[in-house]
Parts: sequence; C-alpha cells; structure tokens
Amino acid sequence: MTAPQVEPSPDDRPLPVGVIGGVGPQATAYFLDMVVRLTVASRDQDHLDLVVFNHATIPDRTAFILGTSPDDPGPVMARDAQRLERFGVSFLVVPCNTAHHFTDQVVRAVSVPVLSIIDETVAEATRRTEGLRRVGVLATTGTLEARVYDHALDAAGLETVRPSAADQAIVMEIIYGQVKAGLPVDLVAFTGVVDRLRDAGAQVVVLGCTELSIVAADHGLLDLDRTLVDSLDVLARRTIERAGHTVRP
Repeated sequence: MTAPQVEPSPDDRPLPVGVIGGVGPQATAYFLDMVVRLTVASRDQDHLDLVVFNHATIPDRTAFILGTSPDDPGPVMARDAQRLERFGVSFLVVPCNTAHHFTDQVVRAVSVPVLSIIDETVAEATRRTEGLRRVGVLATTGTLEARVYDHALDAAGLETVRPSAADQAIVMEIIYGQVKAGLPVDLVAFTGVVDRLRDAGAQVVVLGCTELSIVAADHGLLDLDRTLVDSLDVLARRTIERAGHTVRP
C-alpha cells in the first residue's frame, strides 16, 4: 500500500508569485494559461501559487506615453505592487510590455524583485539565434516611443528594426481595433508586417505586445516559425523557473 503524500506545512511552502494583471485582461488570462500548461506537474499541488490582481482599469499605458491622456498608470501600478507585496509574494511579474516603461516606479515602491518581460525576451532572442545582430520589434506605439526594447537591445549590442509608419498603423489596429476589441484578427495583414521586418534585415521578430502573443497562441504561430520570439511565452517560462518549478520540454 502506497503511503499518502504529506503536504508541507504552510511555513515550508514557497511564497506565491504576484501578478499585476489586467493590462490587458485577455493577455493576463493567456499568461495564466501558459504558466499552467508549461509547468511540469502531475497534480494540482505541483503548480505555482499565484496572486493575481487583474486590474483592468489601470490607465492606458500607450495613451499616457503619447500624451493623449493625462492619467498616469505608474502610481497605480506601484500601489498594486504594494498590495501584492503585503499579501506576501516572492516576486512580481507584469504581463504587459508597454507597462515596462513604468517599472521603475514599481521597483521603487516594493522590496521584492520584479521580473522584466523586456530583459527576459531580449535574453531569449540572444540565446536562440547564433550571431544575432538585428531584432525586429512588433509592439504598441507607446512601447516604441518609450524605447523600452531599444534600450535593452542596445545594452546587448543589438540593433532594433522597427516597422514602417504604415505597418505600425496595421500593428496598432490589430492590437486595439481587433484583439482588445474582441474581434477577429487579420492574420494576412499581421504576417505581412512580420515578413517586411525580415525583408528589412530582422533575423528574429519579437512579439513585444502581449495582445500579439494572443494572436500567436490562437493561430499556432510559434510552432510554425522559431524566429518569432513571443514575450508572453518567454515571461511564462521564466516565471515558472524563477518560482523553482520545471518548464515542460
């Protein structure tokens, strides 16, 4: 007869991971699904403990960066981080690339670490591609204007390849007019933008907006093209590892 497994006492269990979510809500749901599916587990108790604040009413990050809204999301995110810290989390993640522009405010507000979706995605692109020099970035206009990927890529000695103005308009329509609005995505338009980034010299293309991660997940794009580096997929994998669990091969 097999002896029953003894659960660790609450004091022995790892602290949960804090998730500042809702930016956007669907991307947060996909992130949580990725964490569950990618964790090696044979029972409920083998999964990560997470505390998720799905704060959908955080002011729009791109609108503030571009100056079209006076509502600063930074202090809101910092207060959310403090709430999660008081709950007793081990570290924080924010499944949104544009929100990284406000990460300094979050870091200053808490004592627990914040896992950077930007830094981890750049590191994954570098690991994946030998001799990498030029990285295409698909992101919100706010992310591009804030240069969050440019700074990380510059630090890694890599060049950023951006879409043309016309293609950036397509990207924003896909993000805001389609994914965030819950409407069907124009996949032909999306893949056209990716192809033109490659034509411009991008050796890999980063999906630097978690709404674009939804497109990739819904259409199986990561299985078809290993030169796409999806920021949400990367963050899910690094979150699992940082929490002391194992990622499924």
